[in-house]
Amino acid sequence: MATLFVSQRNFESHVTPAGHPERPDRIRAIDEALSLDSFPALLRKDALSGDLALIDLVHAPGYLQALAQVRPAEGLVQIDEDTFISSGSLDAVATALGAGLAALEAVALGEAENAFCAVRPPGHHAERERPMGFCLVNTIAVVAREAQRKFGAERVAIIDFDVHHGNGTQDIFRDDPTVFYGSTHQMPLFPGTGALGETGVGNIFNAPLPSRSGKDEMREAYESRVLPALEAFRPDFLLISAGFDADYRDPLAQLNWRPDDFAWVTGRLIDVAQRRCGGRIVSMLEGGYDRQGLATGVAAHVTTLMGRTSG
Repeated sequence: MATLFVSQRNFESHVTPAGHPERPDRIRAIDEALSLDSFPALLRKDALSGDLALIDLVHAPGYLQALAQVRPAEGLVQIDEDTFISSGSLDAVATALGAGLAALEAVALGEAENAFCAVRPPGHHAERERPMGFCLVNTIAVVAREAQRKFGAERVAIIDFDVHHGNGTQDIFRDDPTVFYGSTHQMPLFPGTGALGETGVGNIFNAPLPSRSGKDEMREAYESRVLPALEAFRPDFLLISAGFDADYRDPLAQLNWRPDDFAWVTGRLIDVAQRRCGGRIVSMLEGGYDRQGLATGVAAHVTTLMGRTSG
């Protein structure tokens, strides 16, 4: 079976101010890195708009309506220090959700073994009741709920290797033993959550990493904490919040990961998925704000997804 790449053609609809790190050029860098010449065997699909009503599966009642009310007819509205919404932002959010749902369906139905979605805006900082940290809607959380609701997954795992802790995903699932959340992230760093002691109902496994650390600390965190817990959870489906801002070039953090490190963690997650859930993985883009670091990290991630499929 093959790997599916789901792209989002309206990624420019979500507008951020000039100089903002979360910008449309991020998706262009990925498109170039995964061009047909470089990845001819990659299955490709353009995302359609997803049903924004599904946001109610993970966010508080009225959350979507509040976003729609603050959305401007033109220009930008600043939600917090670094989070913005533009007139087309909810269109982009709907298509990012549609990408995740298309990938989920393809993998669940056996059309692909695994999938990677290049989407924006990111989502893992969006909490149940508030958008923040560049994120408006927690897309991967909605995909997790759809894996359970539509495809009967009893246990869904989310692994987050973005350099920033996914406080929103943790907030949404902290009291739900049917969803596992495991995260490696730099600490201290925005948003300030993700300590070892934050364990939810035994379903949250954080592994904070010190500034300037690299592959040795990262691999130890996965081998001693995250992977054993994931294996014991025995997920029916594995989702990845794939941020590439742990790259040593990224301007918003201070970890020292190289492309080989993204390949390594991807490979280890595939190993668990093949043992526990038939290799079923859906990976969705989160952060990554250095153009070259993002491109090389995604290329390593997707190359490993493609090279480690069972078919």
